[in-house]
Amino acid sequence: MSKAGERAPATSLGLLDATMVGIGAMIGAGIFVLTGLATNIAGPAVIAVFALNGVVTSFTALAYAELAAAIPRNGGGYAYVREVFSAPVSFVMGWTRWFTYMIAGALYALGFASNFVEFAHIYGFDLPGPPVVYALLVVGVFVALNALSTAASGGAETIITLVKIGILGVFVVFGLSVARVGEFRPFFPEAGPIALLPAMGLTFIAFQGYDLIATVTEEVENPTVNIPRAIILSVVVTVVVYLLVVFVAIGTLGADALGAAGETAVARAAEGFMPTFPLVGTGAAIIAFGAVFSTISALNAVVIGSSRVAFAMGRERQLPAALGRLHHRYGTPMVGILASAVVMLVAVVVVPIQVVGNLASLFSLLGFTIVNVAVIRLRRQQPDLRRPFEMPFYPYTPILGIVCNLLLGFFIDPFTWVLALSWLALGGGVYLLLARRGYGEGERREPEIAEAEPLDLEDEPT
Repeated sequence: MSKAGERAPATSLGLLDATMVGIGAMIGAGIFVLTGLATNIAGPAVIAVFALNGVVTSFTALAYAELAAAIPRNGGGYAYVREVFSAPVSFVMGWTRWFTYMIAGALYALGFASNFVEFAHIYGFDLPGPPVVYALLVVGVFVALNALSTAASGGAETIITLVKIGILGVFVVFGLSVARVGEFRPFFPEAGPIALLPAMGLTFIAFQGYDLIATVTEEVENPTVNIPRAIILSVVVTVVVYLLVVFVAIGTLGADALGAAGETAVARAAEGFMPTFPLVGTGAAIIAFGAVFSTISALNAVVIGSSRVAFAMGRERQLPAALGRLHHRYGTPMVGILASAVVMLVAVVVVPIQVVGNLASLFSLLGFTIVNVAVIRLRRQQPDLRRPFEMPFYPYTPILGIVCNLLLGFFIDPFTWVLALSWLALGGGVYLLLARRGYGEGERREPEIAEAEPLDLEDEPT
């Protein structure tokens, strides 16, 4: 319940907007920037990498759907862990989820920059300055948009995501007619099937995004119904799109050339088979434009998500209270947005893109592991809690989620683990410092959420 003088977030997002937040974050830099890098590791079996990651992430998606319906609060995974774990554990969860979204923002900004430069080059323009300049600029634009209006940032996410799905649809339609199955032989690289695991670890960030839907729960209409629907819809749509795009990219360009193309692999694949369109240009230009759209929509989504985690932690006094306040005029978590932007900007400048991708994936895997544990603990602690949506095949589903997430995390390189542990150590110092000032233990805050009917997946979304 909000205290006197405090504002509650406005419910300005519908089912479509919430779904597009998830799809927009998932179909972003991952499919465009990481496909080539993953192909260097797994060869043609990269399509199996995306398929298996889809299976792994579905376990956690169902956990998020159940928790979001039962605990309709902003903050996503942090809010759920806060419900069932001690204050130090919930702080670690919030600290790592916040970092995950911020470092993912850096990945998307860098992906935008490389594809924007490629897009301009296709049309004969040589842009001045290094790509990192454009990465910094795009972060600034979307930070400003989110600071001024939640409704505007949510509406922009919907439009941008629909456009990029349409562009990828064109890529798939033209590519399926010329893709060659022979390009998938031999299927596995020289290292064999074991090579799929590090490639899965690298690309797992491409399956983060549906969790961002849960970070804006209090800003979604009828959240106990719409949040689970949006999570499930976003995962299904994204996995189908990924598999079609990867199949076409390998089947037309070949695994070796795709791996060599690196961050612009999908655009390079389009050069070989897409026709020239009137007024628009070559197919490669359209795909490069789609990559630009994809990365900025993903960036917008993680700016939304990171600021809401900071807002939730500030509201519950696990971070400075200023982070948990809404701007008196715009109704947005202004301080949380600006604090998140600082880390994104620093990461853009100093961290290489592959390290950024590995960091984002590792923290996603660790965070998703804890969310699955939270489902089990909440079932045991509060068996009579109203759950409008319940995950199927419990407890096997969350147990599989825990095992698979930890297994993939094990195959991420040691240097990434060192960086991750450094961020956790910094978080420990912040927690102890805040505890001396009366923060840390925090206080649970109940949002004002209207009751809704239990979720029936057979109903049509409205």
